[in-house]
Amino acid sequence: MPTLPSISTAPVRPIPTYRKRSLAGARGLAIAALLGAATGCLNPAAAPAADLAEADTAPSTVLPAVPAAAPGTRAPETVLPAGGQTTDLEVVDGIVLAIHGGAGTILRENMTPELDRAYRAALENALLAGYHVLSNGGDAVTAVEATLRPLEDSHLFNAGRGAVLNDDGEVEMDASIMVGQSGMAGAVAGARTTRHPISLARKVMEESPHVLLSGIGADTFAGEQGLEAKERSWFVTPHRQEQLRLLKAKEERRIASAGFGPDDHKFGTVGAVALDEKGHLAAGTTTGGMARKAWGRIGDSPIIGAGTWADDATCAVSCTGHGEFFIRKAIAHQIHSRMAFGGAGIGGAARATVLQELPKGGGSGGCVALDAKGRMAAPFTTPGMYRGWIDSEGRVTVRIHGDERR
Repeated sequence: MPTLPSISTAPVRPIPTYRKRSLAGARGLAIAALLGAATGCLNPAAAPAADLAEADTAPSTVLPAVPAAAPGTRAPETVLPAGGQTTDLEVVDGIVLAIHGGAGTILRENMTPELDRAYRAALENALLAGYHVLSNGGDAVTAVEATLRPLEDSHLFNAGRGAVLNDDGEVEMDASIMVGQSGMAGAVAGARTTRHPISLARKVMEESPHVLLSGIGADTFAGEQGLEAKERSWFVTPHRQEQLRLLKAKEERRIASAGFGPDDHKFGTVGAVALDEKGHLAAGTTTGGMARKAWGRIGDSPIIGAGTWADDATCAVSCTGHGEFFIRKAIAHQIHSRMAFGGAGIGGAARATVLQELPKGGGSGGCVALDAKGRMAAPFTTPGMYRGWIDSEGRVTVRIHGDERR
């Protein structure tokens, strides 16, 4: 594993040793019942401005300058053990897998207790699926894929089944995946019948000479690779049909009362970053894109460097937000560049990019970012972001709102 000079005040963690944890435990098993009972709001939670916990903050927060570093060194960072708590946290330490389920206007008043539990159970279930791979010696890219597939099957998130609908009332799905060790990457855009776009992105990476396939070609390739296909109607949910109807009618008040935030049609993506026991990183992102999109619009999720990035020498990143802004500023790659060329640590790089640079052009959203020492940052500019992480001991943390504390 490549090593980089560091002047971090925190001790350098060794490559993680995973504690095996059964997926048949009590955690996550309640999800089926909860998801069956959960209807309505896809974007919960109100949130006052978050403090710097998990590197989360609201755009109105005054941020300290990112500390400068000498050439070839890393800037010092505040690092907290995974089980600790602080109000000035920049980086969570000891993390091997982190996920997001989309950022946006997540309002508490739109979240019933049952729906809150369903979201948290879905995120935890996904984390445990990925951790099962890692704790049994699997590689980071397989863990990322295993983490995201359950979220693509959940109607709660804007990915796979339950993804937002385009202007014609159909689902068009984008995904990408990248390996930090080799720099190999694969992506798909505008897939309509492939059940798991993240698996298709991996097939593009491993079984084709290309990086990005789109539309009918992507679905055709999926069939040739033996991936499961579904009828287009299988991906469409009543909740998303109602969202599209209200957007077309421009019924803002009814959109809010139906549980959608004012910008929900622009947000909603799921992503994961992982660190395996050999010290290798991987990242993946999968989404239905923007609601009521037209003309074959493609966002940042399938664009390597915009919505997804992984490099063992620096970090793995998965982004969520208004994709056009992430593309223009190459947000995922910019976090990598601040580390590789500017000497920033993971927290400083993620904060400066998402909380300071992204809003300059009018963008908003967030990301999860993980380095090869197991340090994780999850900054976002919106009131909330579905997010979670698991450490090498198998301890799970799940958060939704911007004002939550560890």
